[in-house]
Amino acid sequence: MTTASTPADVARAPEARAADGAPRTGSSAGYLRHAAGKLGGALVSLFAVLVTSFFLFRIIPGDPVKAMTHGVPTSAEQLATLRRQFGLDLPLWQQFTDYCAHALSGDLGISFQFRAPVGDLIAEKLPATLLLTGVAVVIYSALGLWLGTRSAWRHGGLGDKLNTGIALTLWSVPSFWLGLLLIIVFSVGMGPIPGLFPTGGMESGTGETGFGYVLDVAHHLVLPVVTLVAVGYAQTLLVMRSSLLDEMGGDYLTTARAKGLRDDVVRRRHAVPNALLPTVTMIFINLGHVAAGSILVETVFSWPGLGGLFYQALSVPDLPLVQGLFVVFAAAMILMNLIADLLYPLLDPRVGR
Repeated sequence: MTTASTPADVARAPEARAADGAPRTGSSAGYLRHAAGKLGGALVSLFAVLVTSFFLFRIIPGDPVKAMTHGVPTSAEQLATLRRQFGLDLPLWQQFTDYCAHALSGDLGISFQFRAPVGDLIAEKLPATLLLTGVAVVIYSALGLWLGTRSAWRHGGLGDKLNTGIALTLWSVPSFWLGLLLIIVFSVGMGPIPGLFPTGGMESGTGETGFGYVLDVAHHLVLPVVTLVAVGYAQTLLVMRSSLLDEMGGDYLTTARAKGLRDDVVRRRHAVPNALLPTVTMIFINLGHVAAGSILVETVFSWPGLGGLFYQALSVPDLPLVQGLFVVFAAAMILMNLIADLLYPLLDPRVGR
């Protein structure tokens, strides 16, 4: 982790120049070199994802053609025709080259079980996943930042112990187990607690439109969002708390207090900005998870998103659909990490120069 800037560093900044008067950091040229390196690394990672997605799911036990025709009388000739239709009769190297060529052109193939383009299936399910995980990521990132800052600033106190204890407990809870528990208590009802929320799905299917439809979707969102927030906010809290604790002994904070600044101002304007870099990484990683959604939570709550679609694809296995989803999930993570890497030098000029 980089060391935070101090007021003395800022005061010496005009002296950190080369003999010709140019900034020693290299300014835009240094940033362009940094960006080019990160972009090249992202492209290599994406190619590695293509290779991995092809070979990884080829080792899954099971025959896709036999799984699709399970329970249907099918002759050996018909099975051979299906394998030829899906390209499964080709040598593995040829399947791989065809897969890479099509993927690079944006064609993710045809789903075995749905008999539809994988890209269309992903586009159909993506909005539901973005809604669910997007809302959850925004809430638990903000909650983790706020509670992590308060815990670090009052470290050792009752609030710090309570916050970290609850966070660690919830972080260790499996998301599917917590989701099932919330369904039992708040959907089915338990004792004096009535069933307040739907057991699953994204809407009631009553034909509501306009504001009524928005309320219906929000009603279905509550339990899955609470599940994701309860399990997810702890990581942001702990990273922010640790980063801020590292900054609290800095001389620049002592200097700020000596100038008569209030404690809240010292925390907000000086300590927190310098402690944000590790947390920025965590937030962008969480944003990368938005496209992937949560397979377990979406499955438990029957949420019609990419997580549930991935679960369905694995059960066959539907190789084109599984591979396409894997590429989309990984590409989202690579993109978010790339954006974080490009933002670092803007947040802290010492990075990537």
